[in-house]
Amino acid sequence: MTTEQRRILVIGIGAGDPDHLTLGAVKAIRRADVFFVVGKGQDKSALTDLRHRMLEEHAQAPYRVVEVRDPSRDRRPMDRSDYASAVQDWRTRRGDIFERLMREEMSAGETGAFLVWGDPSLYDSTLGILNDIEERGSVSATVEVIPGITSVSTLAARHRIPVNQVGRPLHITPARRLGDVGQNDDGDIVVMLDAHESFTQVEGDDVWIYWGAYLGTPDELLVAGPLGEVADRIRHLRAEARARHGWIMDTYLLRIAKSPDE
Repeated sequence: MTTEQRRILVIGIGAGDPDHLTLGAVKAIRRADVFFVVGKGQDKSALTDLRHRMLEEHAQAPYRVVEVRDPSRDRRPMDRSDYASAVQDWRTRRGDIFERLMREEMSAGETGAFLVWGDPSLYDSTLGILNDIEERGSVSATVEVIPGITSVSTLAARHRIPVNQVGRPLHITPARRLGDVGQNDDGDIVVMLDAHESFTQVEGDDVWIYWGAYLGTPDELLVAGPLGEVADRIRHLRAEARARHGWIMDTYLLRIAKSPDE
């Protein structure tokens, strides 16, 4: 019996543009024997279809694709402790699925791969779940991470701006913590995972927003301008896009406009 260990590749595949696959990601895809694709239902089937197109173009035959359904998650507004519990419950159930895939769908010595939107290190659960599985001790695998182009990088590129201002900090936060971050004149704020249009609660005549949805895809939407002037337009576009696609993924940068003497 072979004692060769399983290998897992966690591959960042960018925000949605197939051309944003790095050379490292393409090389990693060609090394994998089996790809684990976590689907999110019919409404988001376009995300699964894009993964399949990437594999058809870059994977080395023969390879296998194993699709599973992502477990449901409670996304109702809730306080911080309840939110943390809901996320942990979802991660545990997702971990059970990942563990089964690694145990039942891979032979010793094989290489499996998860294709992760954006970069695995930024607001993605895959690495944390794999660490949890390792701590369980029921299945063992070496894990290699291949970084990818994030939605933050894509947003800045599409708007043709640097994501930070010279000599100033940059804060990246989920929308539910935007109120904690607050506003100041010493940095900018990148907001992700905004299900409730938190930008409408931001005050200040000198705040600009650089907003993007479905970044890198044919459905990409972009808006930039003073927040007070474009907020209603963004809300209209979000509602229209959600009705058309059944889901929306957007990211935005809030920037305090510099004074003329800066």
